Amino acid sequence: MELLKVENVSKHYSGHTALDDVSLTVKEGSIYGLLGPNGAGKTTLIRIINHITAPDKGRVIFDGHQLTEKDVTSIGYLPEERGLYKKMKVGEQAVFFARLKGLSRRDAVNGLKEWFEKFDILPWWDKKVEELSKGMAQKVQFIVTVLHHPKLLIFDEPFSGFDPINAELLKNEILNLKQQGATIIFSTHNMGSVEVLCDDITLINQSHNILSGSVEDVRRTHSYGRYRISFDGDENRLLEALGQHVESYKFIPADIRGKSLSLKLRDENDMREIISIANDTVLITALNREVPSMDEIFIQTVKTYNAEK
Repeated sequence: MELLKVENVSKHYSGHTALDDVSLTVKEGSIYGLLGPNGAGKTTLIRIINHITAPDKGRVIFDGHQLTEKDVTSIGYLPEERGLYKKMKVGEQAVFFARLKGLSRRDAVNGLKEWFEKFDILPWWDKKVEELSKGMAQKVQFIVTVLHHPKLLIFDEPFSGFDPINAELLKNEILNLKQQGATIIFSTHNMGSVEVLCDDITLINQSHNILSGSVEDVRRTHSYGRYRISFDGDENRLLEALGQHVESYKFIPADIRGKSLSLKLRDENDMREIISIANDTVLITALNREVPSMDEIFIQTVKTYNAEK
């Protein structure tokens, strides 16, 4: 069952189209990756989902009905641009934000202190925000975003500024939230995080949705015609023999499997013939289909789309 459905949404500003007929569906209890280069339209879409601005065309369906201002209380949003009042005490400010989300003071304090202890920032409760490091401030904002158990969580570059240890802590907490039933939209440029966290993705470029699907299906589709051949023999003879069947190739430094060549075939159906040619030229020690990383898919898809525009 979907929690959020964006249907044919467009948004125009003076002389600029931010979104052009964008659609996507976020399943309940899933982590959805919203990807795209800077200026692609991701932030505009997030603002529409948060009811900060309205689409010029299309609609947003949330939890079975058209999105309204009242639904904002069911959404937790951690923007990329962080903002805390520097002169306020950390705990006082966190309670203030929690009360805005409808929690009683007692529930807010109890819940916040539990999270502060988990994130190892409880000793900073009575200190001023300006004394916090950037990473600590981001922890506070993450906490106040999730504290009221919203139906939908939106994280915009949540790992920005975190060291690897705290990034891992945050990643595990996001996975825990999913296990507890949260639905999460995750906007990021970190493709490694997408592979670990996301169930489905949409890639927006130049205001258009240019790629959607499950991470597994997207990677499988983009692995079509890609293979890694490990072999013993003359790589130049092998390449010469395979020439007309290969669209592109890359040598891989020798490892325990020996020499290897990464190939993109012109036609997947040529695979049997390619194996036969390679066997006549070198000794094949391993042959595996190569599944590209999300980083490779992101770059290639955007480049191809831009070239065709």
